[in-house]
Amino acid sequence: MSTKLTQPAAARAVPGSSADWTVPAGWTRRHLLDLESLSAEELTIALDTAARFKLATADCSRKLPLLVGRTVANLFFENSTRTRTSFSLAARRLGADTVDFSSSGSSLSKGETVIDTAKNIEAMGVHCVIVRHRTPGTAQLLAHNLNAAVINAGDGAHEHPTQGLLDILSIRQRRGRIDGLTVALVGDIAHSRTARSNIWGLKKLGAHVIVCGPSTLVSRHWEQLGVEVAYDLDTILPRCDVLNLLRIQFERQSMRPFPSVREYALLYAMNSERMAKAKDDILIMAPGPINRGVEITPDVADGPHSVILEQVTNGLAVRMAILWLLLGQCA
Repeated sequence: MSTKLTQPAAARAVPGSSADWTVPAGWTRRHLLDLESLSAEELTIALDTAARFKLATADCSRKLPLLVGRTVANLFFENSTRTRTSFSLAARRLGADTVDFSSSGSSLSKGETVIDTAKNIEAMGVHCVIVRHRTPGTAQLLAHNLNAAVINAGDGAHEHPTQGLLDILSIRQRRGRIDGLTVALVGDIAHSRTARSNIWGLKKLGAHVIVCGPSTLVSRHWEQLGVEVAYDLDTILPRCDVLNLLRIQFERQSMRPFPSVREYALLYAMNSERMAKAKDDILIMAPGPINRGVEITPDVADGPHSVILEQVTNGLAVRMAILWLLLGQCA
């Protein structure tokens, strides 16, 4: 059977199966800007679609040309390796063309605004803009000014919705559910867009969320989002089903929030001694890049409880799913 899929989008089949690839009726969004505004139903649609793509493409290693003729632009105003590469690969796995933009040496240095830059790129026939920027709200600003679909790939310390989705998918894949689990986000909560997206998504799907770290990085104000705040990892560890170890983001800090990296590692790094206190089936996650010996020791990062590399694969599946959900409606 030929694997070439034709337009329009309705009732496409995965090679070797009769799966219907029509965008679910419950998904009507044109953009993905955050997880805060998504309902539990929309979160579930995104996760289910990602799981289907992962299965249909043999862990995202095979192409499924559902978006042939679509063009996706990566507008990254901050450095990125995993996210930019993952979005590019996801688009190509779906048959879309990709354009990569880098702010260094661009017209921005000549005084052009971010909106004008994005509009010029859109005018080249781009159907989706993936944006990362150090300023919170940039993705929403572009969504209000472009006809193209906009995906937030991280806006300052606000949100990183696809990272949140891939983390949640990784948990659901291993544990079969989110509802009723206790998930701890450990580390630099104050500066983490990943933490915010995880909190919104996990809470809506029924998890109990704990944020844990030094008091300089974990304010009591987080309790207003319905999460538990803790400062002692050893105290909460026996209750946790999942630990998501967040990187200390020194580049976003105006001053050092703790006396030394060694002291932070002593209090919060996940190591073999702490693993002995944890549940037998605990999941160890990290959004990356990981700092071995700071948030996590090498034996734990590479151990049987770690799903860090699975998160990377699931990131491809999630980004394929989001591109399809946003562009498949009009493909």
